[in-house]
Amino acid sequence: MVAYRTMSELLAQGEADRPALRATEGRAPLSYGGLRDLAARTVGWLNDHGIGRGDRVAIVLPNGPEMAAVFVAVAAGATTAPLNPAYRQEEFEFYIDDLKAKALLVARGVETPARAAAARLGVPVIEVVPGAAAGEFTLEGGAPGAAARPGPAEADDIALVLHTSGTTARPKIVPLTQGNVTASARHIGATLALTPADACLNVMPLFHIHGLIAAVLSSLGAGASVCCTPGFDALRFFRSMDEEKPSWFTAVPTMHQAILSRAERNREIIARVPLRFIRSSSASLPGPVMQQMEQVFGCPLVESYGMTEASHQMASNPLAGPRKPGKVGLPAGPEVAIMGDDGSMLPQGEIGEVVIRGPNVTGGYEANPEANAKAFANGWFRTGDQGMFDEDGFLMLTGRLKELINRGGEKVSPLEVDGVLSAHPAVAQVLCFAIPHPKLGEEVGAAVVLRDGAALTERELRDFAATHLADFKVPRKVVFVAEIPKGATGKLMRIGLAEKLGISL
Repeated sequence: MVAYRTMSELLAQGEADRPALRATEGRAPLSYGGLRDLAARTVGWLNDHGIGRGDRVAIVLPNGPEMAAVFVAVAAGATTAPLNPAYRQEEFEFYIDDLKAKALLVARGVETPARAAAARLGVPVIEVVPGAAAGEFTLEGGAPGAAARPGPAEADDIALVLHTSGTTARPKIVPLTQGNVTASARHIGATLALTPADACLNVMPLFHIHGLIAAVLSSLGAGASVCCTPGFDALRFFRSMDEEKPSWFTAVPTMHQAILSRAERNREIIARVPLRFIRSSSASLPGPVMQQMEQVFGCPLVESYGMTEASHQMASNPLAGPRKPGKVGLPAGPEVAIMGDDGSMLPQGEIGEVVIRGPNVTGGYEANPEANAKAFANGWFRTGDQGMFDEDGFLMLTGRLKELINRGGEKVSPLEVDGVLSAHPAVAQVLCFAIPHPKLGEEVGAAVVLRDGAALTERELRDFAATHLADFKVPRKVVFVAEIPKGATGKLMRIGLAEKLGISL
């Protein structure tokens, strides 16, 4: 695989007449030649409007081929800052101001509170006008000007800035260089053995690192194509699959569970569109879900481990060879190690903090020396995840250090309890979390979604857990819910869940 290090070099991988971006609305695909021309025109247009390398462009667009094309085209010569279109005006004001954006890109004719936020901050609004082919666009608006640093971006230039979804205080800005994001695209392409014959059905939001890197950039770096959907919709997923004939898709566990719930009535489509593999990332995938997906789709489900600060991928179960449910696989790009409390590296089998270093890892949070002092140790980035390597070198995560439940000094991994409860045949989905306790500090709670038509009592589930777990790990409170609250990207959030669900002991 070619060691491309910039967005322009990544886009050079595809054959000129092969499709790069496709859309599920039946539009003509955009070829690699067309996408390269579009990127060059976009960089030139931005340069003529005072925006160049290192200048930040906030992007608020709905999911689809235009969002994918705008991301890669703008990143070819400036710094992209994709924002969640669901934000309110005050949120847009915070993020646009915090990013020091030089411009805001929005879809022509689409109302968004981001427009008012930009006007209040004096940030120029540039409109994205769709073209005929999937992802093709022109830009309108702004004012003429000269870019301080024109031309195509270089490997050390910042390609992408994202805010961490911090659980406390102010979110941190993660700057990722051209070299960071292209290294991650190469790592994912190698892990999945992507070729120009592949097509990814993208259902992930494109303001999130998972969709941007794992779906879009890894595909384009392999000369493959991306079928861009308007976003995840369990009711439309199988229709899109039938129309686009993808070879794979990547999603978060909650999406896989929604797909599974509709798989039985779509067996004909599953048989008609054989997938080469399925990928899961961004949250822990319950072992039973992995096994059911593989059984239903008749292909490997590859669970990968990622985070924003690593430009997404850090480890992955192998495509060929053993895949271990409940484990996030082998190092797949950066170096991965386990660090003890004293900063020493721990041997196989011992539990400590997962640390990483490599070409895809951010050089540090922006303007935040305190956070950087905590995040880096001897050149290693501290992920905040706790884990260990098994005898085969597979990484098993035992929990987020901040999410570990401290029950009177006994540390409980919510991931471990999730795994046990999800094995009950009546349970469709589960998330364990800490409940404040006046004497113990914290107790174990569980939010559970039952399978359609299943019946289960709190006592029955607690008795089931007690046959597999030490008494202090058995949830003291189980609540049955129709849906577990999720963040904007579909990620289940443990911290603060007791308060969100109104649970106390």
